[in-house]
Amino acid sequence: MSDADANVRRVFSGVEASGAHPLEYRFTHAKNGNRHLVVVFANLNAPGEWGWANGVLDKTRANILWIRDQFDGHNSYYLCKNMDFSLEQSVIGLISRVMNALELTPDQCTMYGSSKGGTAALHFGLRYGFRNIVASVPQFRIGSFVRESMPGSARLMMGEVTEEKVQFLDSVLADTVRTSTNRDANIYLISSPQDEQYARHVEPYLGLFQGFANFNFVYNDSPLIAGHGKVTLRNLPTMMGLLNLLVDGITPRFGVVSNGGEQPGRDTSAIDAYLKATSQIQAEAFPAPVVTLPAARQEIPGNQVRFAGRAPGAVRVSMWENGKYLTSPPVEPDGSWSWEPEKTWSPGRHVIRLFAVDARKFHSERTEIVFTALPPAEVRAPRPPAAPILTAPVPHQQLQGPTVLFTGYADPGTRIVLRMEGSVLGTTTTGPDSSWFWEPDWTWPEGHHTLDCLAVDPAGLESAATQAAFTVAGAPGSFAPAHTPHAQPRY
Repeated sequence: MSDADANVRRVFSGVEASGAHPLEYRFTHAKNGNRHLVVVFANLNAPGEWGWANGVLDKTRANILWIRDQFDGHNSYYLCKNMDFSLEQSVIGLISRVMNALELTPDQCTMYGSSKGGTAALHFGLRYGFRNIVASVPQFRIGSFVRESMPGSARLMMGEVTEEKVQFLDSVLADTVRTSTNRDANIYLISSPQDEQYARHVEPYLGLFQGFANFNFVYNDSPLIAGHGKVTLRNLPTMMGLLNLLVDGITPRFGVVSNGGEQPGRDTSAIDAYLKATSQIQAEAFPAPVVTLPAARQEIPGNQVRFAGRAPGAVRVSMWENGKYLTSPPVEPDGSWSWEPEKTWSPGRHVIRLFAVDARKFHSERTEIVFTALPPAEVRAPRPPAAPILTAPVPHQQLQGPTVLFTGYADPGTRIVLRMEGSVLGTTTTGPDSSWFWEPDWTWPEGHHTLDCLAVDPAGLESAATQAAFTVAGAPGSFAPAHTPHAQPRY
């Protein structure tokens, strides 16, 4: 086994749905029985809204819990929706359940994040009594920041965005620091004057940390830093070094420290049971999606590929090819779903894997569909059917009445519709020999009559109209149709 393979860690995906808001999480076990938990909050623009999930933490020896920050397609700072802070309670509930399943205490946990993840690390670490906090370039003025830079998040968090709500969210983190009783927490705050957010979101609040026995401010005044995201990248070795020291029980300060504490043979049944119970894939909860189009192993022109199927119990279907996300078509109330991509598929074999997602964010098992895309075919607009041929009555024929029989020919498989002034008088279908006839259940009054006769194919395309013009002479009856499938004629 190579060194690279030795560093690969199995990651479990789950959904904690016991709180008011279902939370998606990822978890990986500690190496060599390490007795520590690192909770990772997502930064701005994190891929998939998973912070630090690109392998940079693979060599960290602790248990790692990643929490996704995505609710209705937007970020929440792990705090609230429509000013309802039950979202925050769902987050701390997830952290507590994982910590308890590992039989750890808050003293054996590190809250970790950058940017909005750093804001969350400070808030949860200080409010809920966790021992270690590593926060890079946090935003203190949350309400102002989301209003100015993240309008979707502002609407998610506040509902109607008002000045009062903005000011309240601006005060949340400052109030947490000011009122925290967790004064012995090991806090490592990282920022730089080169960060455009430093003057507004960090510097004015540093005085709040007076009285915290173990507050450490890493101030990187490097001219090589250019922009908010660059501060964390520039300080990445520092952050990784801090994290590994904290995991090992070493807090960079003067005094006596303890180290080690691994328990390689420790029973993991509690955390294993929790991971199984909250696994994101719930095979027994609802079935994997069914694909009806394209057919299995079908060969189809690359510009005519359409996907359709059924996924009862789901709200959307997530589709992937070669590990690359394609789309998530919604599932209709009757369980059906479909997707007609605009792209032309490259010629060759394609393997699409898809799974269903329910309203609580749980996943079904995967379904696989294999098809072969052929070189694109010329796409032609569908042609309407030919106009029907009318054999009786002949144009401007004089009939004695009082009944009139209509006959003719049309394309096989079409339906014949007879209209007068836009109202449907009746319908019939073509026979095996393409002939058709229609005899209405009423008598016609004397005078001239004009009808439109159309052919309609199975796709609903209508032909041009063939006009039936005739005159009824000497008919005592009245025009009283017995069956009008769509609307009464205006006559």
